Amino acid sequence: MTLTLGVAGSVRLQQTLTYAGARVAVDAATACAQAMAVPVNIAVVDLAGGLLAFARLDGAPLLSGSIAQDKAYTVAAFNGVPTHAWFALIEAEPALREGIVHRDRLVIFGGGVPVTVDGTLVGAVGVSGGTAEQDREIADAGAGAVR
Repeated sequence: MTLTLGVAGSVRLQQTLTYAGARVAVDAATACAQAMAVPVNIAVVDLAGGLLAFARLDGAPLLSGSIAQDKAYTVAAFNGVPTHAWFALIEAEPALREGIVHRDRLVIFGGGVPVTVDGTLVGAVGVSGGTAEQDREIADAGAGAVR
């Protein structure tokens, strides 16, 4: 297939995570969570922040399901910035710190990480249900499994 552009630069082609890749991430994150005995929710999104795969492990808090999805969405929506990095980015700017947290779906604590392949952002993993550190470790396991 040949893509012909009428106006140079009017179309951008991007790689993005597939459902198959999202399942790899969910499976790896699930294995990590089970090894840690931490019941969590795991969400995987594509480059645009669209949900590709989700798992609520037995015993995971119901409310943390939407938090996991929002963590993954936050990473995708801000070009791969992991959620644990957010507070350091905004803490010195009170107006930004107090205002941006009121944006729907923005999460500024650990558990949302980018999925990259060959250095290119293709999606994100969000985990919620444990501590921020546990969520981040589990999300890292999921993201790291995607090649």
